[in-house]
Formats: sequence, structure tokens, C-alpha cells
Amino acid sequence: MRLKIYMAGFEVFRDDAAETGLRMKRLCEEYGFEGIFPLDKDIKPLPEKWETAKAIFEGNLRLIEKSDLIIANLDPFRGNEPDSGTVFECGYAYGLGKKLYGFLSDGRTMAEKLMPGIDQSSGLYKDGMRVEDFGLPTNLMISVPSTIVEGTLEDALKRARKDLLEKKDM
Repeated sequence: MRLKIYMAGFEVFRDDAAETGLRMKRLCEEYGFEGIFPLDKDIKPLPEKWETAKAIFEGNLRLIEKSDLIIANLDPFRGNEPDSGTVFECGYAYGLGKKLYGFLSDGRTMAEKLMPGIDQSSGLYKDGMRVEDFGLPTNLMISVPSTIVEGTLEDALKRARKDLLEKKDM
């Protein structure tokens, strides 16, 4: 039986989200996993937007619950940080005891990435606040419980395969 991976990320907002999800699921299969994409639920628009939003939320929770691990796209989305929905999904999965993997294209520390906006005399970012500097590529609440890979979904799948599947074969 193959391990199930819930693929969290902002890919669901792409114009070609359904096709992207299929490609991602095929890639999971190549590495011996069963991919679960957030659109893998049958949610029809309901009369009220709130009802639709709630149905999507609850559907995603069910998909996470039936997964064995999460691989999350942690690249910045509409700012300097990962998508907030993706971060929530990681926290929910962690609370359920699921293994977390994340990938991002820029593995530098947050302090390195934000350096151009840091005032050298005060050490404060342009918003007047300190930058978390623990040598991690994302906020510590994501970096500490996750195995983070610099690269793509495929790189994260390779790492998960090495950690979870090849270890079993030994």
C-alpha cells in the first residue's frame, strides 16, 4: 500500500489548477506515493459564499486526515511568506501527527532574503519590526517541525522517498 501525500500549496489558485494537480499526482506516483491534491473533493458552489467556503475547508481537512504526510509548497505567495492556507494545513497535519515536508525555490534564511529591507543602523525591517533570525528559510513554526528541501516538489518527493520508503526496504 502506498503512502498518501497531501500536496498543500497555492497551486489551487492557478488558472490551470486541475491540470497542475494531475501532473503533481503523476509525479507522486513516479516516486511510489499516492498524491492527494486539494481539489480532489467534489464541492459544488452552494447558495451562500460562506457555505461554499466552509465546505471547501471541511473537505480539505478530510483530505489531510486521510493522508500519511504533507508536502507543502512554501514559496512566498503574495508577499514574503508562504500561503497562509498552506501554513494552516501544515499546522493541522502536525497536530494530527503527520510528517511534514516543504519545498521552496530559495533556501536562504529569512534574514538573508529580507536583508534589502532591513535598516542597518536599527536592525529593523522596513515595517519597523525585527526579523526572526534563527538561520531558517521560513518562520520557525514551519521550519522546526518540517523537513525543508530547496527545490521543487520533485526534490521533496525524492527526499521523502529516501526517508520513508527506502528506509523500509533496508
